Parts: sequence; C-alpha cells; structure tokens
Amino acid sequence: MGFQKDFLWGGATAANQSEGGYNKGDRGLANVDVVPTGEDRGPIIRGKMKHLAFDDSHFYPAKEAIDMYTHFKEDIALFAEMGFKAYRFSIGWTRIFPKGDELEPNEEGLAFYDELIDELLKYNIEPVVTITHFDMPIHLINEYGGWRNRKLVDFYANLVTVLFNRYKGKVKYWITFNEINMILHAPFMGAGLVFEEGENHEQVMYTAAHHELVASALATKIAREIDPDIQIGCMIAAGQYYPNTPNPADVRKAQVDNQGNYFFVDVQARGEYPAYALKELERKGIVVPFEEGDKKLLKENTVDYVSFSYYSSRVSSADPEAYESTSGNIFPTIKNPYLERSEWGWQIDPLGFRITINELYGRYQLPLFVVENGIGAKDEPDENGYVVDDYRIEYLQKHIEAMRDAVVEDGVDLIGYTSWGCIDIVSASSGQMSKRYGYIYVDRDDMGNGSLKRSKKKSFDWYKKVIASNGEDLSN
Repeated sequence: MGFQKDFLWGGATAANQSEGGYNKGDRGLANVDVVPTGEDRGPIIRGKMKHLAFDDSHFYPAKEAIDMYTHFKEDIALFAEMGFKAYRFSIGWTRIFPKGDELEPNEEGLAFYDELIDELLKYNIEPVVTITHFDMPIHLINEYGGWRNRKLVDFYANLVTVLFNRYKGKVKYWITFNEINMILHAPFMGAGLVFEEGENHEQVMYTAAHHELVASALATKIAREIDPDIQIGCMIAAGQYYPNTPNPADVRKAQVDNQGNYFFVDVQARGEYPAYALKELERKGIVVPFEEGDKKLLKENTVDYVSFSYYSSRVSSADPEAYESTSGNIFPTIKNPYLERSEWGWQIDPLGFRITINELYGRYQLPLFVVENGIGAKDEPDENGYVVDDYRIEYLQKHIEAMRDAVVEDGVDLIGYTSWGCIDIVSASSGQMSKRYGYIYVDRDDMGNGSLKRSKKKSFDWYKKVIASNGEDLSN
C-alpha cells in the first residue's frame, strides 16, 4: 500500500517569482513587480505603504527573477529529467491583459503560455495552473482600488474565460487564487489593497475577500460550461494551530485561529459563509457586500478539490504577550519548544503536516492536493554550482513520510505533491534569492547579480529516485 499509481509528483513556482521579463511581450505592470527587497517590503505587501511604481532607491527582484521567461524550455527539461508528473505554475495576469480591463487579450502573452504548456505536455508533465498567484495589474489598483471594487469580478471572469477556452483539453487542473487567506495577512499581494487614511482595514479586506470568493465561484461555473473535464481547486496557506497549553482558553483561541484560516475554504468547498464567520463579522460591524445572486452562485459552484501549502504549524495562546514569538512565513506564531526551526525561524513540524492533512480531509471530504511544501535555506555551491543539501532532503523525507502515513494509515484522498520552489526562485516573503528551496541551483544573488546558470543539487537526484519509486524509496 502506498500512493496511487497516478499520483502527481512534481514541483511548483509562481510567475512573479520566476518569470522575470516584466517588460517583454507587451506585458503590463503588476503589483508584485513594484514590491522591493529591504525594510519597505513588509509595509508594502501589507498595504500600509503606498508604492505603485519603480524608483531608484529600491531593488525590485521580480523584474528579472530567474528569467524563466527565457529559460523555461531548459528548466522544463530538467523537471522532466527528475521525472515530474506535474508542474504547478501561475499565469501572469498582465501578460494576458496588460491593464486588466481590456476586452481583448494580448496574443503575445497567450503565445508564451502556449509554448510553456506544450513543452510540458511534450514530456507528459501535467500542467497545474494557478490563475492568480499574488499577481494583478497595477492599473486595476490605480483605477479601481484593487479587489475592494466589485468590477474586478468581471475582469477576472474575462481572464478565466480566455484561459479556459485557450487551454481546453490541455490543462485539467486549475487553482483560482493562490493562498486566498493571505488577503488578511498580505493584502497588497493578495488583493491589490492599499489602505487609505481612516479606512476600516478589516472591512476593506473582507469586502475584497468576498469579491474574490464570488470570482472564484464564477470561474468554477465558467470552467464547467466550457469543459466538463476541468478540475477546479481552491487553495489556502495551511498549518494547524495548536493550543499553547491545555488551558481551555488556549484551546478556544486555537480553535478560533483555525476557523479564521479555514473560513475561505468553508465558502469555496461548502458553498456558504459559515455561521461562526457571519457572527464574528457581525460583532465587528463588518458588512459582507452580498449582491443578488451571490449566495446561489457560491452554493452551486463549489470546488472539486482543496489544494494547500504547508510549511509549518503554529501555536495559539489566549495570552500571547507572555510567550516568545517567532516569524513563520508571514504568520507570526508563538515558539513551540518541541520543534526545531529553519534559518528564517519557520518551525519544522512533519507530524503537523499529517495533522493538517487530516483536518482538511475530515472537514471537507474532498480530494486534497499538496501544491507547496519545502524549506528555505542558504545553499553553498562548489565551483561547479553543486550543492550538498542534506538538510533539504531530510526536511522533505520526513514530510513525505508524514504525507504517506496520511494516505496509507488515515485513508486521505490525495491527488499529488508539488514541492515549493523546485528551482531556486525569489522568496515571496523576503524577496531574497538566498532563501533557496530548489533542487536546481540558480546563480543569482539578492541584488540580482549572477549568470543565471542552472545546476543540479544533491536533492535533484534524490527527488528523482523518490518519484521513480512513487514515494517508496526516501533514502538519502
């Protein structure tokens, strides 16, 4: 007993962290293009600092990233050599609609993804496409205020209609929004939100969230009308919250934190706002901007599968000031004394992966798809670009073992596993290249210097063996 025979092993990237080519192919300017490295990155991605154009005082890593726009055939050949069954990537919205509100798409942008998808299919690699991965046209922010504006639902519908028609019969698995719950943690990246003085931030975020949820349901409806074989998934940044102590107040706090995380999937998988969310929003005086037909649309167009990222678990306390905290992705959390941490403070918890998988499956009873999992680390290449990354292999070994236990011992229905950053890319949280995840080393540093040469790490051959054995051989 093990993973199903057609289990989709592979890797994942995002357009804004890998493609580069920000000014090629008639592409428009995107929100993620103007997010710099350095101390201003945090305030900008949280919507607290308005920064909607390039200047000379910042470095913008997404402009070039690892130039996958030019190197994608070379990169896909390396993925194929590892034996990938699937590759998750995202569409750059501004490649298809440079401003976002045009009626007709940019043919040059579509042609790029034609080539990319055909290259994957040449190697029998299943494309898994995220429609929006922290990516939207700057014009939609300047002109409409981002996802706070209902008009974006129509612009998004236009985008997905073009994509579903263009790639009918070629792309089966789609994800509507990457980590949709990040609206509440990184609202500029997640929804193009820049808060104005005096605004109720939570009202704006939940308004944007509602519009994305409606857009996701509408995309699901459009997909099934165009191609009944399409599988539409939602996605969250997952990771179970543990109570810090057996104190019932801590247990309750963990429950509330978990509900806050699952709220988005509750709507997308169950088709309605959960009672706990409606009551919480009511207490806060937040109005959900329901329009006629929204509830029916949400109810009738739930997702086919639930996809998620998992990097670490989290800890909740009713008295968080009494405990030392650590960074963990963009989610701060209380330190767990039973867990080791990565160089960036992320708590390493393979058993928490199994716990999270079980929570998601038990909650929704839908197939799951792990579309991000990995560890960011500083790699030291030799003169040939080879990296002995046993720390990465160890992390992935333990997490794949936990995932296998969830399938074999717990009976979870799992579609596949695309580990994060299968090739070194720009970090979403920090903007660094030195925070590396890949099996393939890319010669580029935090300030954009380097040849962009690709070279295999030790983990490259290890993951190749894992895939060839369908997850049975995890030995180093």
